[in-house]
Amino acid sequence: MFLFVASRYNRRVRCEAVAERARNIPPSATVRIADAVAEKKRQGLSVVDFSAGRASEHTFEYLVREATRAMHEGDTHQTMARGKPEFREACSIKLARDNGLDADPSREIVATLGCKQGLFAALLATLDPGDEVLIEDPGFVSYEPAVRYASAVARPVTISRECRFRDRERQLSESVTDSTKGIILCSPHNPTGVIHAREDQRVIASLAQTHGLLVYSDETYERLTWDGRRHGSIAAIPGMRERTITLMGLTKSFCMGGWRVGFAFAPKAIVDAMLTVQEHLVTCVSSFAQTAGALAYGREPPEEVRSLWSDWERRTRTVTAALDALPGVRCTMAEGAFYAWADIRERASCSMALAAHLLEDYGVAVVPGSAFGPSGEGHVRITCARSWQEIDLGLERLRKALC
Repeated sequence: MFLFVASRYNRRVRCEAVAERARNIPPSATVRIADAVAEKKRQGLSVVDFSAGRASEHTFEYLVREATRAMHEGDTHQTMARGKPEFREACSIKLARDNGLDADPSREIVATLGCKQGLFAALLATLDPGDEVLIEDPGFVSYEPAVRYASAVARPVTISRECRFRDRERQLSESVTDSTKGIILCSPHNPTGVIHAREDQRVIASLAQTHGLLVYSDETYERLTWDGRRHGSIAAIPGMRERTITLMGLTKSFCMGGWRVGFAFAPKAIVDAMLTVQEHLVTCVSSFAQTAGALAYGREPPEEVRSLWSDWERRTRTVTAALDALPGVRCTMAEGAFYAWADIRERASCSMALAAHLLEDYGVAVVPGSAFGPSGEGHVRITCARSWQEIDLGLERLRKALC
């Protein structure tokens, strides 16, 4: 039996002591698939892992040295819940340099355990039971569960290939109700790879300002933009700074997935409320991870980092072209992020079944599009930031499976 098929839809904890929301919220498909792959590899099986958004490269050595130095010097204790002053100062420098945002590091920034924990803290700090949040469908697998854990309601808004996976003003407006509190925005977008350009962001900004909504802006892929494109933060649009919670992290672009370090930038009142969540939930972010993060954020990325980003773009282009050449598969080059979002509707009616077939019979792990919402059905997501060797082997196996 394909491990994550059963777990995604059938795993329910049958225990009266467990809260209903814990029984009814499904596990993360991307994490479960990656864990299943890890177990297969532990058993000595050959699997090419195109599932979770994890680069094959290790953290850059200059950041490892900085964290190691900090640990040897005794920087192994709890920090301020808000984050180390030098880390927050580096985040402020980064926002001014890269995003055109002037942030007060003592009042408007809080260190987080990556973007995901930052989003949870933001939702818990701003939502009351019954509040509604608009989320894109397809969208990142954790958005709807995060909203539901906050006792709020996630209202999906369909984005389709026909509208180039962009939000449409009419559709967004029709989704707003008296209970709508906010919108979750992801750009560059996971899983589709679309970058929400300024004209797209202005649609969302206008809606937010008209209806008094918050925007939770997940910008974890902001440095991974292709074909000369650039990312723009929605908080930089006039009138949006006071209603945007900007979430950033080092997980993707600096190969620091295991470090769990990032930050949130928001108005002081929201940061203070998030800080209370932080104090009770995690206390603080790892001290030496913040030290390495301060180095990563506080200066322009060195050549070795920029070179890797360029190579990821080449890998993404190679995988995309190979998928698009397969019979019955359509795949367009991403504008940003290191994913290939492949349309397999001519080949399979169920993305979950196809993903199971690829893993069990050909040793290739992909994420079924249905994991990202009903509108993701008919697609699979493939992570392209794997080694060239893995890419060559994985594409060879995909050709055998789909040709």
